[in-house]
Amino acid sequence: MVSFALKTSISLTIFSICTLVQLIQSIPVIKLPPNIKIPAVLVFGDSIVDPGNNNNMVTLAKGNYLPYGRDFEGGNPSGRFSNGKIPTDLIVEALGIKELLPAYNDPSLGPNDLLTGVSFASGAAGYDPLTSKLATAISMDKQMDMFKAYLAKVTAIAGEEKAKSILSESVYLVVAGSDDLANTYYGSKLRNNYDIPAYTDFMVQGASSFIQELYDLGARRIGVLGTPPIGCLPSQRTLAGGKARNCVENYNEAAQLFNSKLTSALDKLTSNFVHGRAIYVDIYNPLQYIIDHPDKYGFEEVTRGCCGTGTIESTFLCNELNPFTCDDVSKYVFWDSYHPTQKAYELLFGPIVKKYLNSFLCDNGLC
Repeated sequence: MVSFALKTSISLTIFSICTLVQLIQSIPVIKLPPNIKIPAVLVFGDSIVDPGNNNNMVTLAKGNYLPYGRDFEGGNPSGRFSNGKIPTDLIVEALGIKELLPAYNDPSLGPNDLLTGVSFASGAAGYDPLTSKLATAISMDKQMDMFKAYLAKVTAIAGEEKAKSILSESVYLVVAGSDDLANTYYGSKLRNNYDIPAYTDFMVQGASSFIQELYDLGARRIGVLGTPPIGCLPSQRTLAGGKARNCVENYNEAAQLFNSKLTSALDKLTSNFVHGRAIYVDIYNPLQYIIDHPDKYGFEEVTRGCCGTGTIESTFLCNELNPFTCDDVSKYVFWDSYHPTQKAYELLFGPIVKKYLNSFLCDNGLC
């Protein structure tokens, strides 16, 4: 007869192995095509990909306090706007570069951190300069200035030849637009001199100028995420979805209009690039599918975030003094009223990396 202690030990061992297998499966390492390498990932944009650049700034857009990060490295609130890892962490791990993508403003960065990539993104930034100004975020122009300073550091560390190689072979991600629509246009009403067609044109102009400058500086593999279905974010359901807190359809239509225009603009840019490409990455439809079919992924709640009541709390309103934060985050698509959970990110970005990788790396998507 097997003793209780031994049974318990075996059970715990099996549980530990199963948990490890699940973690490994959730972040699969991608095998790159022959003779292709990605030395670094470099990221620009907003809170979706900000790992802590706002931490030491005077701004409300911060996530460096609990319960943010409660499932990140033993409960470390690093500045990531989620309960755990964010998309850029999952991407660099899937590419086999490193486990986490750090913030450029992290004072503990070492030479290898710089050579393998950083994020310049800032929570609440946008293509519209007013968006960053309203939230005291690092604007896209200032993020570009940070990138130029980064290039000088990499050249000093590795030499001019290797720096050029890192510059041309790295993958660049640009993630912005949600805050422009949700916060500036619909939230502040300060751009009401524009209608939505005109404002989305303005956003696309800002995105195109930013991407063109990246290319002019030497970037060749540029991925640009579209905006998600912002009308289905918990905060927008609360603010504009009526008593039933439905998805706000005109917000979603604005996001789709911007995404359509962005796709066309990137195609036009790429047609003029020599040995370079700017690829549109669809996040709208994959996230909408999860929201529409939560049971397929083990989710039980899509209209509220885990933090607080989940209806309005984000950034400073999502704090450890709030007694309503959920116990089981795995049941939630959203961590707070604006940002997805690590589980949702894993479900979204595993397929996205596989779908778009060859488009980043190879002419006509063929390697």
